[in-house]
Amino acid sequence: MKNRTKLNPFLRIVILVSALLLASVVLVIGMFYYIFGITEPEGLSMASWPARFTANFSLWMENEDGNIKIEEIGLRRLDEYGLWLQVLDEAGQEVFCHNKPETRQTSYSASELIALQSGAYHQGSTVFVNSCEISGKTWSYLIGFPYVIGKYMLYYNGTNVSRLSPVFRMGIFFVLCAVVLLTFCYGFWLTKHLGKITGGIGDISRRAYTPLPEKGLFSKIYGALNQMDEELRRSDQVQKDTDRIRREWIANITHDLKTPLSPIKGYGELLTGTPSPDQQDIQEYGMIILRNIDHTEKMINDLKLIYQLDSGAALFRPQKVMLVRFLRELVIDIINDPAFQNRNIAFESRVPELELCLDPDLFRRAVNNLVINALTHNPPETKVEICVDSASEQELSIIIADNGAGISPEEQAVLFNRYYRGTSTKEKPEGSGLGLAIAKQIITLHGGNITVSGSQGKGTRFTVLLPYRKPAN
Repeated sequence: MKNRTKLNPFLRIVILVSALLLASVVLVIGMFYYIFGITEPEGLSMASWPARFTANFSLWMENEDGNIKIEEIGLRRLDEYGLWLQVLDEAGQEVFCHNKPETRQTSYSASELIALQSGAYHQGSTVFVNSCEISGKTWSYLIGFPYVIGKYMLYYNGTNVSRLSPVFRMGIFFVLCAVVLLTFCYGFWLTKHLGKITGGIGDISRRAYTPLPEKGLFSKIYGALNQMDEELRRSDQVQKDTDRIRREWIANITHDLKTPLSPIKGYGELLTGTPSPDQQDIQEYGMIILRNIDHTEKMINDLKLIYQLDSGAALFRPQKVMLVRFLRELVIDIINDPAFQNRNIAFESRVPELELCLDPDLFRRAVNNLVINALTHNPPETKVEICVDSASEQELSIIIADNGAGISPEEQAVLFNRYYRGTSTKEKPEGSGLGLAIAKQIITLHGGNITVSGSQGKGTRFTVLLPYRKPAN
């Protein structure tokens, strides 16, 4: 319950508005003191302080044998505050002074004292005048304050002011009611939108979100929620497609593993059956068994390698390799394979021999997969070309191109996905469906990139880009 109160948006709004009102009151009081205040040694005082100080100063004055005397505390206060004092007798003549400026006169007429009573700041001082009666004698005294102090008197009709007082109180009451009402309305409005946002987040998590109109103060938040829902739906769809492809791949690979196991089992039973086959049949059956075992082993190795590459457990041993020679020997090995000895395979290098740092075993596996893929999934008359060229000053390209059946743009988008088996595998079902995914991961491991282009009926072109820096002369 305590945490729910803390998270209540309406309660936060009330606290915020209360804090703003309190800050406004403090600000108004501060501005009032700033405008109508005077800085004196004891701090900030109201502008009425000089008048009160002047009226109370008579408490420190006394008559001693007909002469005026100022108590020590009074003189000390004058010095502390930087004030000056003049004391006049009944004739307006100066009888005592303290800190008085030299420009001040020593005698005043009654009219001059009246003028000083309402006078403004002049000659560095604002003068306040007062009088007191001590021992039957009347003394006038002037105190000069080093502040610019306005002396204004306001006259008003007290009856009208008393009649207006209830009106002002009602006005203040209605203003406060309006503030409270606006606060509640704003709080409900804000709570409504926050409820939409909270509900939207919950609906997104349940995949039951309905897009909100992107307008108003919270348009950006609504837009972000809509985008989040769209991305999650897209991610869910990708996940569903991946799960479906994986299930299909598992079914296919299971079937593909059973395919070589069936002849292995069948010919193994013939070898152990009675009557025993002759020597020629034994050799023929053994070759069939070995061929199917090789095929099974290749699929298992593909599975092992793809997961090693994913987990980073694959051994990566880069070393300096003469690239052109390396690729030429790889092509020769493929041509010498009985399965491809009658196929049209060409190799070309448009750059001189160069040295590149790569893992020979892994890189051979990647390029071999690309070339074998082009040979296996195209008609026998298809020509496959392997070309080494310079892509830029810092990149080297290896192109594997064919003039075969080609692939559609839709297939190109998913060609390097794990578990994907192209449409041509219906005629040639052998293979794990991991060859191109393995090739891409190996090339990425070498800091390179691979792309595919082409169209149906016009062949396919794989381009491998590898980082390469020419040696300094």
